[in-house]
Amino acid sequence: MNYTFDWQVVLTGEYREWIIDGVLLTLKISAVSLFLALVLGTVIAVMRLSRIRPFVWFSAGFTEFFRNTPLLVQIFFWYFGSDGLLPRPVLEWLYARDFEFAAGVIALTVYTAAFIAEEIRSGINAIPKTQLESSRACGLSFLQSMRYVILPQAFRIIVPPLISQALNLIKNSSLCMTIGVAELTYMTRQVESYTFRGFEAFTVATLVYLCISLAVSFTVTQYNRYFLRTVRY
Repeated sequence: MNYTFDWQVVLTGEYREWIIDGVLLTLKISAVSLFLALVLGTVIAVMRLSRIRPFVWFSAGFTEFFRNTPLLVQIFFWYFGSDGLLPRPVLEWLYARDFEFAAGVIALTVYTAAFIAEEIRSGINAIPKTQLESSRACGLSFLQSMRYVILPQAFRIIVPPLISQALNLIKNSSLCMTIGVAELTYMTRQVESYTFRGFEAFTVATLVYLCISLAVSFTVTQYNRYFLRTVRY
């Protein structure tokens, strides 16, 4: 055990900048994917609860397929299989910008949206059906009832599981390193390759992931408590 720790190699100079760049890209890909997953998950959940059978079948197939296949396989699918799925103009547009980032966002979005859709559906089912019936009796359409009456209450119920999904997405973003996205794990691996300081590099990365997760959890929890006090008074 003659290993000598050298934290300065990781925390100073060029390698520190690499890690900072990785953190920023991790936050970016996580934020974009989470926003899109919330939107897509909400649409899938509403489709699942509609009375239009093709929508119900599509939403059920979507959630079951993406929830029951590994995220890493999905990332490879969108990265290597996009040529046969996306239109050529879309592919050219993505390649002209950052195709790896786009493939990672798509994979994280559809994977997380499948879980969020089930959380939203559970939240909607927890609301008494009389509220939907009452809103329809007042002249609102199904979509208007969902938008103005049901979904606001459902999102209040599912805040804790949504926090878990957000944290899972942030951690799952590390898998995007496999397709060349230079997020935190990718950059940490680069630092380890150049310095042979694997313990120091991955310790820093672990602490960064921990801090991000705790910050997200604390922020959403505090907002939830503040919102409850505001509504109560």
